[in-house]
Amino acid sequence: MEALKQGADALFILLGAIMVLAMHAGFAFLELGTVRRKNQVNALVKILVDFSVSTVVYFAVGYAVAYGTTFFVGAEQLAAKNGYDLVKFFFLLTFAAAIPAIISGGIAERAKFWPQLIATAVIVGFVYPFYEGIVWNQHFGVQAWIKGLTGAEFHDFAGSVVVHAVGGWIALGAVLLLGARSNRYRKDGAISAHPPSSIPFLALGAWILTVGWFGFNVMSAQTLDKISGLVAVNSLMAMVGGTLAALAAGKNDPGFVHNGPLAGLVAVCAGSDLMHPLGALVVGGVAGAIFVVMFTLTQNKWKIDDVLGVWPLHGLCGTWGGIAAGLFGSQTLGGLGGVSLGAQVIGTLIGVAWATAGGFVVYGVLKATTGLRLSQEEEFDGADLSIHKISATPEREANW
Repeated sequence: MEALKQGADALFILLGAIMVLAMHAGFAFLELGTVRRKNQVNALVKILVDFSVSTVVYFAVGYAVAYGTTFFVGAEQLAAKNGYDLVKFFFLLTFAAAIPAIISGGIAERAKFWPQLIATAVIVGFVYPFYEGIVWNQHFGVQAWIKGLTGAEFHDFAGSVVVHAVGGWIALGAVLLLGARSNRYRKDGAISAHPPSSIPFLALGAWILTVGWFGFNVMSAQTLDKISGLVAVNSLMAMVGGTLAALAAGKNDPGFVHNGPLAGLVAVCAGSDLMHPLGALVVGGVAGAIFVVMFTLTQNKWKIDDVLGVWPLHGLCGTWGGIAAGLFGSQTLGGLGGVSLGAQVIGTLIGVAWATAGGFVVYGVLKATTGLRLSQEEEFDGADLSIHKISATPEREANW
């Protein structure tokens, strides 16, 4: 029976890893559909290569930083318990690799290729796993301190803060240091629209992410005996809540509609194992509204050129999700309880502060040394031709 349980757990978390791996195709197509045509190839290449760099760095360094586990032992030892520990690494790697995939959308269309890979290595090797270890592996006694202060540990079941808020707040630093795309904000005050190149590809990316998210959330149980249907239904309710709120607040705009479910899913990750489905619906709805309102403010009022809106979507909705777990996870609002609003606020603020500082330090050093931006000519030609020497549709363009 023990061997059967080990095999079932390994298969369970492997399926989760594969589902979250598939989400990276969602990141790629969401970015491809949102950027202009001359940057589509770059979007696809960045996500795949960032994932590959993340894998090597997290295997060699990042996983040890977070969990103190090294893989530099014999294969016989690695294969123990049906290789469960290795598959768990695979699953958690897909979370870690989501950080550079998130950042990629914010800095699209004008970032240099190789400096971003260096940033990926540093972020996945240290910045992200440092906070991951604090929340999910009791590092430095921070969770014990929060519990002593508030009566409960900081709760983040599937990464509203650990993954999404951290990724979004790191991206904010990168976006601000990089600056807006050329001619996005003109001296006369006019704003150039830079519309998405393909709503169908944008929608495809959103759908792939949405489907994969059920692996992201449900499989965060990590063993089969801890699986919860509540997590699945709460994820579903938050998804539709975000969609409907974005539809209403975004006035039928398809870009907002397809980012709405992602906003809801970002926000529900932290408390998806605790909330009542109606609470999850509200959490998702608030997140969908946050995304529309804050994306509009950042782009049009504050003139922050965050191409995919990754700071509002992941940074702010992830922050809301961390706090919302303390509200809608409580028994007062229909949840299972065992959480403290104070603990959620403290844990969330620690994550936001660490990620913001990390983003400005990593990208600030790169800006001062290698530089972050393509030249004006390269940006005008597009990242596809400037970096990869090929466009997304060369034959058709040659005939025009």
